Parts: sequence; C-alpha cells; structure tokens
Amino acid sequence: MIEIAINSIHKNFGFNPVLKDANFEIYTGEHVGLVGRNGAGKTTLFNLILGKEQPDKGTVSIRKNASLGYLEQIHKTTASSLSAEGVLKEAFADVFAIEKRLRQLEIEMAEDEKNLDKHLREYSRLQDQFIAMDGYSIDEEFNRIVNGFKLWDILATPFNSLSGGEKTIIKLAALLLNKPDILLLDEPTNHLDITMLEWLEIFLAKYQGTVLMISHDRYFLDKTTTKTILVESGVCDVYNGNYSYHVEEKEQRLIQEFSEYKTQQRKIEAMEAAIKRYRLWGAQGDNEKFFIKAKELEKRLEKMEILDDPRPKEIKLPLTFNTERGSKDVVVIRDLCFAYGSNVIFDKFDMDIYYGEKVCIHGPNGAGKSTLFKLILGSLQPSSGGLKIGPTVNIGFIPQEITFANDKASIVDTFRDEVVCLEGQARHILAKYYFVGDSVFKRVGGLSGGEKVLLKLAILIQKNVNFFILDEPTNHIDIVSREILEEALLAFKGTLLFISHDRYFIEKLAERKIAIHHPPTIDGYSVTSSSSART
Repeated sequence: MIEIAINSIHKNFGFNPVLKDANFEIYTGEHVGLVGRNGAGKTTLFNLILGKEQPDKGTVSIRKNASLGYLEQIHKTTASSLSAEGVLKEAFADVFAIEKRLRQLEIEMAEDEKNLDKHLREYSRLQDQFIAMDGYSIDEEFNRIVNGFKLWDILATPFNSLSGGEKTIIKLAALLLNKPDILLLDEPTNHLDITMLEWLEIFLAKYQGTVLMISHDRYFLDKTTTKTILVESGVCDVYNGNYSYHVEEKEQRLIQEFSEYKTQQRKIEAMEAAIKRYRLWGAQGDNEKFFIKAKELEKRLEKMEILDDPRPKEIKLPLTFNTERGSKDVVVIRDLCFAYGSNVIFDKFDMDIYYGEKVCIHGPNGAGKSTLFKLILGSLQPSSGGLKIGPTVNIGFIPQEITFANDKASIVDTFRDEVVCLEGQARHILAKYYFVGDSVFKRVGGLSGGEKVLLKLAILIQKNVNFFILDEPTNHIDIVSREILEEALLAFKGTLLFISHDRYFIEKLAERKIAIHHPPTIDGYSVTSSSSART
C-alpha cells in the first residue's frame, strides 16, 4: 500500500527552482533515507508532506487516516510548563484518559447498582479499547525508551529549561512512544552519543511503521534504511537499497548514462558530417536530391532528445598544507584532576598524544570529552596534576558552533581579516576549499555548516597550525561536505585530536581511539585506548 506519493512536484522560492519534477512513492513498512546536499530540497519535501507548504505544480498524497509523526531539527520554546516526563507521557494522553475513566467506573459500579448494566457496557467497551491501544504495556514501553535514551536524570526537569540537544532527544523519544504509522525524522542522530545511536538503530530496524528520514550519518543510514531517495538538481532518484548500495548503484548508472551520452554524441557528429557532405555534393552536382537528404537529416537531428553530459560538474581540488613540524610530545597529561563542584569529571587522568597521530576521543554524552578539550586549550585549569603542550605546538580549534567576528562580512574579507594577503592570493587559496568565482563574496553569516568548517580550516591552515582539535566537526554538514573534510584531514600531516559520533568519519580518520567513561572508577578515571587502521 502506498503511504506517501510525490507526483511531478515543482516548487520555487522566488526565482530559485528547488524542485523541478520530483517523483517517488513510499510503501507501507519501508524505511527510506532522503539524502542530498544542503539546499537540495530535502526539508522542502518534508514541509510539502506535512502540508506546511504547497507545491507550485504536482500533487502530494498521504494514505487516508495514516497517523504522522515529525521530528524537526530545532525545537522552539513554548509556554508549556510540562516537565520532560510530562512531554513524554503526552504520547499516552488518550490511553491515560481511558484508564482514568475505567477507575471511575469501578467506583461507580460498586456504589450505583441501579445502573450496573450501563456501567458494565461502558467498562467493557473502554477496556477493549484500552487493550487495543496496548494500555497494559505502557510502563514497559516507557521504561524501554527512557533507558535507551538515558533520560532518567532529566525527567523531572521543565522541558523549556532543557538544552537544544536534550529537547531533541525528548521529542524523539516521545515520537517513538507514540508509534505513528509514518515517521518523518529530520536529522534524528544529532546530539546522540554512539551508545544511543546503536540503540536507536536497533529500535528503528524493528519499527513496523513507515519511516522517512533525512540524515547525513552514512553508517546510521546503512543500518536503518532499505531504500534511498537522492534529491539532486530538483529531481528525485530512487535506489532500492541502503546508502552504500545507492553509492555503488549511482556509479553504475553514471557509467551507463555516460556510455549512452557518448554513443549519442558520436551519432550526432556522424549526422552533422553527413549533412555537410550532402550539401557539398548537392552544390557540386547541382542535384536537389542531396539537399533533400540533408534537410531530412536536419529534421531528425532537431527532433532528437539531446542527452546531457552526466559527469559531475564539481571539480575536486587538491588541498595543500604547509605544516611546520611540531614537538614530538604534543600533549602530555599526568594525574590530572578536575571537578565542577562536587561533580568529579577527571580523577588522576593520564593521556599522551604524539606528533602526526590522528586520535578520536569518544564516550557517552557528559563523560567529559568537551571538558578535556577546554583543559587542553587552557580555557579551564586542572584542580591538580600536570598538563603540558609541546613548545612548538601551534593549536587550531574548530568548535561545534563556528562563528565569525562579523556575520555581514564576505568570505574573502573574513579570510583576509585573519590572513594578511592580497585579494587575488586570498581567492586563489579559497578556491582550494571550494569557494570559487563570485561565491567568495557571500556573507559568512549565511554559510552552511559545511562551508563554515571549510572556511575555518582554510584560515587555520594559513596560520601554520600543526595540531588540530575538532569538536564534532561533522555536525550539521551534508555528506558531500563530510567527504571533502575527510580528504582534507587525511592529507594533513600534523596532529589531529577530535570528538565525533560519526562512526564512518571515525573509521576513515582515526589511527587511535581513546574511550572515556564516566563516572570515574575506584582506581581512577577509566580510559580505554585502542588502535584502528584507517581505510
């Protein structure tokens, strides 16, 4: 049965066409990944399905009576005074109302024998409804979701007092508790640590409803989807497999399309050559038949549907790094202790980072990963113990949320504010980071997450940084930008220390992984270090 049908959708924003002829169908029980670059039209498709926007042309159809649940990326503060637990239990409001009425009926049946038959009929009807709504398994389901997302510590907190990440997790948990027929998930993996991600993967893999999700987490998409829709150049290409399948299949389609394009180009060249010959022969022999043949070929050529060259228009540019070698011992930490009040974060913590290593710090949310970065960067001071940075180490830090001094400044001006050089030199350098042509005059405040990361990287590289510290560098950036960043960091010869929950990114880059667990063990802070080969 078709749950969602997108038929010949056209959607413009001003003079900017976002969707030109989008078509796809999603069937009951399918788990579908919606992928494509930022700005390709993925969120627009969600808004069309939700009825928040209307197409300029075409139709959007949702199965009649299908319940629909939506997780958005950003949650606005509301006037609600509900706690986190209250928001979660809103999913069971109808069930709780029935349960409350059943308890009332039990009292009424005991006290009002005259209307016993009437009360029994209502009680029987409501109890059947309560069972059909899985009322008796609510506590079990609630505990399963709360355990999976590790929510016990924030259940009593007012929802509006939670951080943006905590709100997203609560809303996702509430959505899963509600079990809608169709789940629309916009970046559901943001703010989840790896343990939560793995739990969510298992949950969604078993979810019996229909799921359509936007995600830039390639590993997550591979684990949870069986169909992929690529939004590109205003159209939707459907692939009957997960993300990795779509990558391989897209390559095969590209090869086939390029073969057909080349065949057609040879045919066109042959026809054009024949037209010239017929015209030449007609002129030399004053023979009208040759001109007629030439005209027939021209008409056939005009009616031919010309294929576009399918090869990607983007050119991958080689990134170059003039990194000065730093100290052999980049970071040396011994017996480090740190606490926020009574909350002990580090207790006798040891760690060594050596020149040229690419190291991933990972662990659950709240374990102290970002605190460790602040200690290394000097914005926090340890309570005791030693933390030394090599004397020739030049640190460059890329935070989760990248900001620039003047949001209204252009890319090239922002770059030149940080790096002393002529405009021509700046544009030459920026081109290597995919800021080409007039794009260097875009305002930095309007850049995507991926563009901000690349601009920050470009600036820091010119400052001879030999030790990069990155805090969740792939958050809010699309897959293409992630791949560009991966290639750039693989080419970097200096030292790299990063936090990431993107397992694909970790496996691509990390030569060593350090797992931090919290709370500290009796014998001191629990740290696991392991090596992994880069792919």
